[in-house]
Amino acid sequence: MHPARFAFGGFTRRLVLVLGLACLAPFGVASAQTKDTVVFAAASLKNALDEIGAAWTRETGRRAVISYAASNALAKQIEAGAPADIFFSADLDWMDYAASKGLIKPESRVSLLGNALVLVAPKGSTQQIALQPGLDLAPILGSHRLAMGHVNAVPAGKYGKAALEHLGAWAGVKDRIAQTENVRAALLLVSRGEAPLGIVYRTDALSDPNVGIVATFPENSHPPIIYPVALTKDSTNPEAAAFLAFLRSDKARPLFERQGFILLNKAASGS
Repeated sequence: MHPARFAFGGFTRRLVLVLGLACLAPFGVASAQTKDTVVFAAASLKNALDEIGAAWTRETGRRAVISYAASNALAKQIEAGAPADIFFSADLDWMDYAASKGLIKPESRVSLLGNALVLVAPKGSTQQIALQPGLDLAPILGSHRLAMGHVNAVPAGKYGKAALEHLGAWAGVKDRIAQTENVRAALLLVSRGEAPLGIVYRTDALSDPNVGIVATFPENSHPPIIYPVALTKDSTNPEAAAFLAFLRSDKARPLFERQGFILLNKAASGS
């Protein structure tokens, strides 16, 4: 083969390769810039965050992929290396746990939402229960169980146990609890008529037309219900901070409030 022809052929192949890489480079950069934001969020946030995620996509063309579970389970998953960009907890304890393990960026942490704790029954129930000291739920439950999140781990379960203890009702029901892996599972037991009563957040009760609120627990019967949110320590997604800012914005506020949440929007580096 003629040397000049060989050299030209090699040059042509290198030129094609360089041009090809040049064409691919913008696509790769664009893909990185539009990476989905992965959010680990408490189960009770589902309705609100589904709406907010959809609003975020309509406004920006970007997407938030949201995984819902109990806050304790999510914190443990992040600790085990699950690739989340944002952690949205239903209580301070599990966010404090994540902070103590170095799993979040503390400067990004915000106590964003408040909620209320309620007693629910299947729709159409005529139960009238006064949540006051001396409360005894055992006769009302009969042979059935009280549905609530796991009392040693799930935030709504911990709040529920604290409220029952405050009212003097825990001893009468502690062996009659149907403990669930998250608050939405407890809600479902009541919604299906499998439990005559359940303890959930007000926002959960409002989301299900098959349950009714029997009564609201006094605020002083349990620790304040606060939802903190933060970026995770290992997140390198540039879109995550933008989505967190959107959660704090006036555009998200009415979507949270429509689901029954109280907006706190106070920055916090600790509990």
